[in-house]
Amino acid sequence: MERFVFLTFDGLSRGAVYAAFALALVLIWRAARIVNFAQGAMAVATAYVAYSVSASTGSYWLGFLAALAAGLLLGAVVDRAVMRFVDHASPLNPVIVALGLVLLIQAVLGMIYGNEFRPAGTPFSRAALTVGGFAVGSPYDLFVFVTVGVVMVALAWIFARTPVGLRMRAAAFAPEVSRLLGVNVGGMLALGWALASGVGALAAMLVIPTELGLHPNAMDLVFVSAFTAAVVGGLDSPPGAVVGGLVVGLLLSYVSGYAGSDLTPLAVLVLLLAVLLVRPGGLFASVAARRV
Repeated sequence: MERFVFLTFDGLSRGAVYAAFALALVLIWRAARIVNFAQGAMAVATAYVAYSVSASTGSYWLGFLAALAAGLLLGAVVDRAVMRFVDHASPLNPVIVALGLVLLIQAVLGMIYGNEFRPAGTPFSRAALTVGGFAVGSPYDLFVFVTVGVVMVALAWIFARTPVGLRMRAAAFAPEVSRLLGVNVGGMLALGWALASGVGALAAMLVIPTELGLHPNAMDLVFVSAFTAAVVGGLDSPPGAVVGGLVVGLLLSYVSGYAGSDLTPLAVLVLLLAVLLVRPGGLFASVAARRV
């Protein structure tokens, strides 16, 4: 029982990070109808910015804020300088460009910082707390929960309660009509990319310290898990991304805890295939109206 409780709290903590990263993928999909396969590499780049700032100033929080700012800026730059010029006649074109961007970012990071793992610090202890004789989450896990929760509530408020959120949704689903109504569609797309990249930077800052450390490929497996979470919940559903992230986190925690970490990639693949076969749009996908 003690092991089960510990694995549950650990899975929820990891799932919260996957949920944040899956939410970044959902933001891009809702803003531009693109699955950004470069999201992981972009997030690692912002983590290296945090590493450089923290190393030069000695402050974790300055590095943390620098990563978020770099994420916002990088997302807008990628949209304006790269994705805006991609021909969307074929849905494969953005995918190819994004994969090329992955190779470019990882190569540049490798040339600048090298390919060895670098330590990534945390602002709080990762030692598990004991409650009622059971080992539960650490102070860092609590920090992850609170941070991801605040970001998700803030994004939900922006999209549901603010004029900017309404313009972003309109620009994504009806760009031509939005232009006729005076909406700056290009600006809204850039803002969507910036927000998604900022959330991805946050996820990288939260998850990299719990893995082997900082490396140009540090977010590759995290991207796979987060992509699975987004597909499980539905690429059009922010609440689905949250639920999918928690489901994937729990699945990976239980599989690694009871069957071994070697089986976790297989577990993710089985979950992804099961959802695609049973409900391809995701568990929280809206039902399309039948047209005659």
